[in-house]
Parts: sequence; C-alpha cells; structure tokens
Amino acid sequence: MANQYSFDVQEVEYLSHNGKPLMAKLYRPRGQGPFPAIIDVHGGAWCNLDRHSDTYLGETLAKAGIVVASVDFRMPPWASYPGSLADINFAIRWLKSHAEEFGTRAQRVGIFGVSSGGHQAMLLGMLPSEPRYSAIPTPAGAPAVDATVCCVALFCPVISPLGRYRYAKKIKEGGKPYPDYIDNVLPAHHKYWITEEAMADGDPVLVLERGESIATPPVLYLQSGIDLVHPEADRHRFVEGYRKAGGQLTLEVFEGQGDRFLRDYPKTDASVRAMNLLIEFLQRY
Repeated sequence: MANQYSFDVQEVEYLSHNGKPLMAKLYRPRGQGPFPAIIDVHGGAWCNLDRHSDTYLGETLAKAGIVVASVDFRMPPWASYPGSLADINFAIRWLKSHAEEFGTRAQRVGIFGVSSGGHQAMLLGMLPSEPRYSAIPTPAGAPAVDATVCCVALFCPVISPLGRYRYAKKIKEGGKPYPDYIDNVLPAHHKYWITEEAMADGDPVLVLERGESIATPPVLYLQSGIDLVHPEADRHRFVEGYRKAGGQLTLEVFEGQGDRFLRDYPKTDASVRAMNLLIEFLQRY
C-alpha cells in the first residue's frame, strides 16, 4: 500500500470522570475530506494497555486517508463492567459530534477493536442504544447524535467472554502444564466482569442466541489461524448467528499466524494483507 497522506497526531480529552480525564489519540490525515473515521478500542483483557497500544495501526490508517481516534477508557480498579462500554459509547458520539472539525462525517464513523477491544467494539456495534452503555449523556449544546456505527472491524476478538472464561478455567482445572496465558486470562476476567452472570450479559454470542434486538452493521472479522486464547467454536457460533440475524460479515482467517501477528510483526505478508483488507473495508463502508 502506497502512502497517500501526511497526517497529524494530537491528544484530546474526550471525557472526564470526577475531574480525571480520558484521552483520545487522534490521527488526522491532511487533505480534503471528508475521510472515513473509526474509534479504535485497544486490547489488553479489559484491564491493561492504553491509547498508545495501536500506534502502528493509527499511523497506517491515517496514511491511507482514515481518521483514527484511539481512546482510553476506564478499566479495573477504576471501573468494572459496564464502565468501559459507557465510555466507548460516549466516544463514538463525541467523534460524531466533532465530525466536521476532524475532517469526517457522522455517518462515516465506524469502530475497530483488538482482542478484548474487539469484544467491546462488536457489542457496542450491536447494542448502540443499550441504556447502560449509553448512560453518559451528550453534553448540552452538542449535536444530537447517537452511537450507531457504519461498520465494525475486529481482530482476534474475545467474541464470547463467558465461553473464553470457561475454556480457560477448564484448562487450569486440568492441572499443569498449561499455557502461561491461562494465569493472565482468568484474573482479568475476575477483575473486569466479577461474575459469570455479567459475562453472559455482555456476551455477543449470547446476545444473538437470546434473540435480542440488535443493529447489524457490516463486519470485517480478521482472525489468526493459531489462537490458543479465543476458542474457535465461539467464533463459528457468532458468525453463524450474526449472518442469521441479517448481518453482513466477512471472515478472513490467516492460517499459520498467531493471535498477535498484526501488532508484533506488522511488516510480514500476512500483516500487510490484513491491513489492506481493513483499509479497503473502512473505505467502502
């Protein structure tokens, strides 16, 4: 992919809680818009990392003419579920309300997420008006916008938090040796979700299987072929359920790649192909 645009990066406070700010790292292409735009939701098992985690993604998309707002959100111990979802829902509305200022249009705002960020991106794409997720009011005088998105892009998402938790728990109960990630996954679930009931409540697979009323924006689902962290069966359940609900979903599996290939090895053929698919999808929708 040839670089087309120079871009600027700025830090913007998009929200605060009791005087403590939440920041967005904004990547803005220089040139004549309006450009497509996304909210970027970082991974980290709902408990780790920050808006700087996806720098390569933000820079690459900005060079392709896409506005990116990589956002921080509350994490444990500051807040557990659904605190982060309320922040990200507000971030969508914030970006849409500043669309002209940032070189985009409200109807051209999508969302992207990696791992736990992919979970949150998909859940909010399906349930933009869920009262708990949209609980933070839009400021007085701001344009009247909602949190619907034009598209959702996912990279190795935790598409079923409850399924992933029970999968990891079963592996640990089987005793060692088991992969090191198990001892990281389970404490993060406990900190963020606290209960299995909460995991079920915020589980996109179960939202579909409960027959809840959802929005169905187009979805690009990028998935590594080697993934010990996200059970394959949950992915199949989600893909089948989303398509059955009327959603358009494109699934691309990168055989032979681990679940962090896009971040850890951005220059490989697989990563370049994944990024090109993402750019093409965002420009289309």
